[in-house]
Amino acid sequence: MAYAEANGVRFWYETHGAGRPLVLLHGGFGAVETFAAIRPALAGRRLVVSIDLPGHGRTADVGRPLRYESMADDVAALIVHLGLAEAEVLGFSLGGGVALRLAVQHRQLLRRLVVVSAPCRRQGWFPEVLAGMPEPDEAAAERLRGTPPEQLYRRVAPRPQDWPRLWVRTGELLRRDYDWSPEVAAITTPTMLVFADADSVRPAHMVELFGLLGGGHRDAGWDGTDRPAARLAVLPGLTHYDIVDSPALPATVLPFLTHSSTPPT
Repeated sequence: MAYAEANGVRFWYETHGAGRPLVLLHGGFGAVETFAAIRPALAGRRLVVSIDLPGHGRTADVGRPLRYESMADDVAALIVHLGLAEAEVLGFSLGGGVALRLAVQHRQLLRRLVVVSAPCRRQGWFPEVLAGMPEPDEAAAERLRGTPPEQLYRRVAPRPQDWPRLWVRTGELLRRDYDWSPEVAAITTPTMLVFADADSVRPAHMVELFGLLGGGHRDAGWDGTDRPAARLAVLPGLTHYDIVDSPALPATVLPFLTHSSTPPT
């Protein structure tokens, strides 16, 4: 548990377990605590490196807008700084977007990628989820005083008074349109997509994203030789809001991460 500076960001990170490094990237308004429920299962097989993303948790805001692309550059610089090249990366929600951008922008640093409950274009979210994404308004942030995300931030942030700033910057990020479909289609890192069956991401987009990664285009054949490199898992009885607390997530992800052979491309 320590700070490390990379790309002008003073990152907070925590390590647990031993073995091949697995970097965890939390969702919006979260922190390393997001993965508390599943971290022991992951740390039993991996050196788990949990990161507080820029402006979140114990990693202070550095005075620039939050963007998936720039956060991916920041995390890549931290991976290099910590000597974690050939890392596996698991990103959830907003962190899943950052993880996708890592695979696009810094594929040489990644061994495998797991994207949990995140789309590759903004319209992949259900319309009501898009409508509920925060307005970039400090007054709205003040109305959320006392909610679990605000309480976590107030407890761990180096400058608790920056909560309205995090709300505004995250709102600006979430309301920006994006579509990374062409870039995602060029990803070569073996990737697993994991969603809940009652997720905030539309099922049609789950299939679309899997298709961009080469999945779902053909039968794998009786011997599996035409199986795609990408994997898709839809976990039953879960939502976007509890998938990272479920033991089904590490049970699903670890076999993909520990598979020794390189999947076909």
